[in-house]
Amino acid sequence: MISARREVSHMSVNRPERTVNRRQTGTESFLLILMAGWVLDPGRWNGYGNVWIKNGVIEAVVSPDVCPPRHAECLDVRGMLIVPGLVDLHVHLREPGYEYKETIATGTDAAVAGGFTSICCMPNTNPVNDESTVTHFIRRKSGKAGRAKVYPVGAITKGSMGRELTDFRALKEASCVALSDDGRPVMDDDIMQRAMHLAAEVDLPVIDHCEDINLSGCGCMNDGPVSRALGLRAIPAAAEERMVKRDIMLARETGARLHIAHVSTEGTVAAVRRAKAEGLTVTAEVSPHHFTLTDEAIREQGVNAKMNPPLRSERDRTALIEGLADGTLDAIATDHAPHAEYEKQWGMDRAPFGVVGLETALALTLRLVEQGTLSLNQAVQYLTSTPARLFGLPGGTLAPGAPADLVVVDRAREWVVDPEQFRSKGRNTPFAGWQLRGRAMLTFVDGQIRYQWSSSS
Repeated sequence: MISARREVSHMSVNRPERTVNRRQTGTESFLLILMAGWVLDPGRWNGYGNVWIKNGVIEAVVSPDVCPPRHAECLDVRGMLIVPGLVDLHVHLREPGYEYKETIATGTDAAVAGGFTSICCMPNTNPVNDESTVTHFIRRKSGKAGRAKVYPVGAITKGSMGRELTDFRALKEASCVALSDDGRPVMDDDIMQRAMHLAAEVDLPVIDHCEDINLSGCGCMNDGPVSRALGLRAIPAAAEERMVKRDIMLARETGARLHIAHVSTEGTVAAVRRAKAEGLTVTAEVSPHHFTLTDEAIREQGVNAKMNPPLRSERDRTALIEGLADGTLDAIATDHAPHAEYEKQWGMDRAPFGVVGLETALALTLRLVEQGTLSLNQAVQYLTSTPARLFGLPGGTLAPGAPADLVVVDRAREWVVDPEQFRSKGRNTPFAGWQLRGRAMLTFVDGQIRYQWSSSS
């Protein structure tokens, strides 16, 4: 393992920019080599290496001792970490319908600034992504934006109202990679059972927003000593855990691929662990805010620490980290949920749930490495190769022939979280003013630089 340099002046950032121009003018074969970085491609490479990029794909990862061809353009990234582009299974881009919160352009711009090259966008837009026309709209807009790759998630039920199933096959043919009514749980047991049967038939994973609204009610934070001290309506852990157990049972009956979103409680981690031991196809993700903060953050951050599921207790937070450490949890996903500033001023009872996360997730994950609770290999795996594999996405690897989606990371780069500097429209973060270490310096998508850090970033 290396410590990345604090200074990056040796990176010839102008040269790869010319790479973009040359490829766009029709050069048939162009080779860019990232030189002398520490390459970490989980299961494939962990050491110094040169990454060869040719015509938008990974040509090879080779020893630094291998002399580059004369025609290659070389970018010196010594002291830096090179990993596959990060993959986020859970992002809210808000468009269509809520462009005042976020757009596909601003959301994907935030993604590449955070090192993410592939993101899966949830369907709770307006209109809901419950038919192919909306899916095609998202794909067209993301292609036009030209930043991170966007993989739409289709709704389980029409309008995400929990009553009538959408056409799963049509959504898959339109390029949806999973199904979810994220933000609104499917409360009806029969409908969820039918959904899982059909999802298994078309081979799409079901991303489960596990919440029993009969228990969560109008709660706005975790049920515990803090909610009682503040006099706020609360959401018990059982609201999540009851639905997790129901849907694991349905996955057992139907053979569906069940992916549990934004795990927040000790009981959910235990339920997923048991399901995996049984051999069920159950996977789960955790968000950085849940493994970093507890409900104590509400005292100082208020609405900027309000999300659903809510921040839980220290015991829950510890269980989440243990779930990552032992492989019970499969992926780190941001649940990036931007809102307009005025909406977050409505107070704890009325303000919408959600925080932004695309631009802070990498550094918050690296904190677990610094603390010794995760290895660097595990951290990278949970952000790249495993999420890509779960949903069958291209990328997440530096294998020859893979898309040249990768990020150059300075692990030692210290920075202060300033929401006003976010590429996202959202400013709703509980980490404002935090000093973090580690950030994306260069993000490549299909071999093109889509983000380059500068001191004014």
